[in-house]
Amino acid sequence: MSIAPIPSMPDFGLAPGFGINPAYGVAAQVPHTDVSSVGRVEGVESFGTMLSSKLGQLDSLHARSDALAVRAVTGDLQDIHEYTIAANEAGVATQLTVAVRNKAVEAFNEIMRMQM
Repeated sequence: MSIAPIPSMPDFGLAPGFGINPAYGVAAQVPHTDVSSVGRVEGVESFGTMLSSKLGQLDSLHARSDALAVRAVTGDLQDIHEYTIAANEAGVATQLTVAVRNKAVEAFNEIMRMQM
């Protein structure tokens, strides 16, 4: 009893852009993107600009909360709920920022542990 070989099927399992054919192993030519040819997309800000903007928004949330706290203590604030909401917004935004920072540090440390 013999088993017939599997007939070759052109590009079977070939994922465009990855060069891997799960049915027959790794393709001989793995396509690469030339980094110098990748341009900036108009209307999209850089990661650093976005990060700076979001940290500025976090700072303004805390400044607003602090200003409302001073107004609440001096008696100038009519509705104490306004301060409570602002303080909670600032607290939740800070917790989110710390969580994102911790995940980024964790990812960086994981990359540094990878073996080359």
